[in-house]
Amino acid sequence: MRPKQRNRLVLAIVIVMFVAISAALALTALEENINLFYSPTMIANGEAPQGRLFRAGGMVSEGSVQRDPESLEVSFRLNDEANEILVKYTGILPDLFREGQGIVVQGKLGPDGSVMATEVLAKHDENYMPPEVEHALKTAKEAAAANAEKE
Repeated sequence: MRPKQRNRLVLAIVIVMFVAISAALALTALEENINLFYSPTMIANGEAPQGRLFRAGGMVSEGSVQRDPESLEVSFRLNDEANEILVKYTGILPDLFREGQGIVVQGKLGPDGSVMATEVLAKHDENYMPPEVEHALKTAKEAAAANAEKE
């Protein structure tokens, strides 16, 4: 092999390695920062990741909000009309948070199967429903209707 060909081959190998390392670093960074959305049914079925942040959304169940009078701890149930999950949160809830309203929480799955929320997001007006929550509610209704027809 001539020296000129060898230099080109080494340069090509270095470029390919640089591109591969750059792509691997970019994909790793994206994977660490991605927050996937899970409905209460998906969480109840065990599809939510353990030990990683994710988003969950649904309707706050009527009569489920419980506040600790000694601290800022709040727990409530989130449903998609097919399943319900328990959400635990420590902090100040948004002003628009209330029972029967669609919300999205971000957090991790706790050891008891509840969601340990780090952030609670409420809709910003009377008519708005987060698209993920709306889709999860529609899917849960369709699944419940299909199960009712089978029985």
